Amino acid sequence: MPEQQRERAQAQADGQGQGRPRAPWAAEAGVFLAVALVAAGACGALQPATGIPPEVVQLTQLGPAVAVAAVALLWPGRIRDRLAGTLPARERVGAAAERRAALLLTPVLITALCVGGGLLTSGSLPVTAPRAFTHPVPLVVAAQFLGACAEEIGWRCHLQPLLRTRFGPVTASALVGVVWGLWHVPVFAQEPAFAAGFLLATTAMSVVLGLALEGVRSNRLLLAGSFHTLINLGMLYVTDETAAATAPMLILGAASLAAALAWIATARRAPHATPDKIIVTTAPGAR
Repeated sequence: MPEQQRERAQAQADGQGQGRPRAPWAAEAGVFLAVALVAAGACGALQPATGIPPEVVQLTQLGPAVAVAAVALLWPGRIRDRLAGTLPARERVGAAAERRAALLLTPVLITALCVGGGLLTSGSLPVTAPRAFTHPVPLVVAAQFLGACAEEIGWRCHLQPLLRTRFGPVTASALVGVVWGLWHVPVFAQEPAFAAGFLLATTAMSVVLGLALEGVRSNRLLLAGSFHTLINLGMLYVTDETAAATAPMLILGAASLAAALAWIATARRAPHATPDKIIVTTAPGAR
């Protein structure tokens, strides 16, 4: 009886009362992905008219945030639960705090591996001086962070918890990473090896983010956005991944995979943690 009451309450929260069945998770994911793709294309088409340089921020990054807004209009009850833990809140300090620190150090490790790989393969490192851009570094950093958060509220704060209700942490994270990579449509106009390296990088980095955020109940958006920003800044200033060169992108993919494997190995050694609020509140029934 309590289970039936919970089901009815959830249906009413989703705006699907009066005997109508709840929308399946696949429908929610499909709406999110469709809107994210269309909105990103529209924002990208508008960018030349705004005069905003792509190295400052790419307006396509707004696509996932727009998609979250669309899902919120259709399933307001579910989106509130899905985004639980996105913003700052009181939380006990423990293993999650250690994962937060490790998460923010991982982009530094990935960038360092890319630097080493670049030096080994080409003998040089194409560092971009900050003065090469017409905009000051603080503006670029702030804009990159806002763009990263616009993406991450969709990828890690909505889609990751949604898939996590059906799959394990590594599988859910990998699926988000594949979708995240495929969403960058222009990448696949490059050489196949370049696209493969990029897709490997997004999948591996998504696994890192998914495992790091598995037990975190607050500041998910800040953490994911900071990780994403550090990766983008490393690609912009330190390595050559933004120049559409194949070798650097393959190195980025390999470096990201090495980081992901280290996170997976660590997660396997860790004791089983209590499911976080997102998993509990969105899991259907008692499953």
